[in-house]
Amino acid sequence: AGPGSYTVGTMSERFDCHYCRDPLQGKKYVQKEGRHCCVKCFDKFCANTCIECKKPIGADSKELHFKNRYWHDNCFRCFKCYTSLVNEPFMLRENNKVWCSNCTAAEDAPRCKGCFKPIIAGDQNVEYKKMVWHKDCFTCSQCKQVIGSGSFFPKGDDFYCVSCHEHKFAKTCAKCKNPITSGGLTYQEQPWHSECFICSNCKKQLGGKRFTAVEDQFYCIECYKECVAKKCAGCKNPITGFGRGTSVVNYEDESWHDYCFKCTKCARGLANKRFVCHNGKIYCAECPKRL
Repeated sequence: AGPGSYTVGTMSERFDCHYCRDPLQGKKYVQKEGRHCCVKCFDKFCANTCIECKKPIGADSKELHFKNRYWHDNCFRCFKCYTSLVNEPFMLRENNKVWCSNCTAAEDAPRCKGCFKPIIAGDQNVEYKKMVWHKDCFTCSQCKQVIGSGSFFPKGDDFYCVSCHEHKFAKTCAKCKNPITSGGLTYQEQPWHSECFICSNCKKQLGGKRFTAVEDQFYCIECYKECVAKKCAGCKNPITGFGRGTSVVNYEDESWHDYCFKCTKCARGLANKRFVCHNGKIYCAECPKRL
C-alpha cells in the first residue's frame, strides 16, 4: 500500500536529474534514497517490477507491496477468481500468487467424492472411511436417491440404501420369500427369518432349540411327542428318537422303544433277536415251549 520508499512531487528549486542531468525545476520529479530524478529516469532505473505482469511500476502508477514483493494496484488480484484484493484480506501462496480468503478456503478444503467440488465450512457432509461427500452428493448406487445421513450398506466402491440392498443382495427367506436384512438362520442350506422358523403346532420359534422335521413341517420336542410321535406298544410313551432308546422296533402296525421290545414271560430284550408272536404277545424263542 503506497510506495513508501520514494516521494513524487514538482520541483520548486534548482536541481538536475541524478541520471540524465536534465534540470528539474518546474517539472515532476521523484526523490528516492536522497536522489532526485525525472519521471522518465525513475521508470527506467528505479521503478520496482510488478511481480504479476513483470512490468515496471512507474511513478504515475499506484503501487502495492508485501514482503519485498510489488504489484500495480490493478494487478493485485486473486489468482483464482480475479477479484481485486486492494483493501481486502489475501494470502500469498506458491509461485508468489495472491489468493482471496474465499478461494484459499476452497482450495484447502476437502473435495467431495461425488462432485469433486470443495466442501467448505458450513456445508453439510457425510464422512466414511476417510472419504467425504456433500450430504446431497451421497446417493444410492442403484436408485440414485440421496442417502444423506440415513442408513446404507457399502459394497466395494458402491453404496446402497436399505431398500436397494435388500432387493439386490439380501437372502430370501425359504418360507415367506421376503429379504432377510438382519439375523436369520440356516437349515439344510436354506435361509429363514427367525420368526418364520417356528413349530407347526404351537408356533414357538425353533432357533437354537431342539426340533424335528416331519414331511416339511417342524415341531418342537413337546409338540412332536404330543401330536406326531408314535406311541410305544410296550410303555405307551411317545417314541421320539431322542435320548434313551433312539432305536425303534416296528412289527406289523405297532412300534416299540428298543428297550421295551422284550419277552412277555421272561422279560428278555428281543431287539435284533428272534422272537415269536403268540395271541398278540411277544415271546422269546424259548418261552412259548413252556406255555
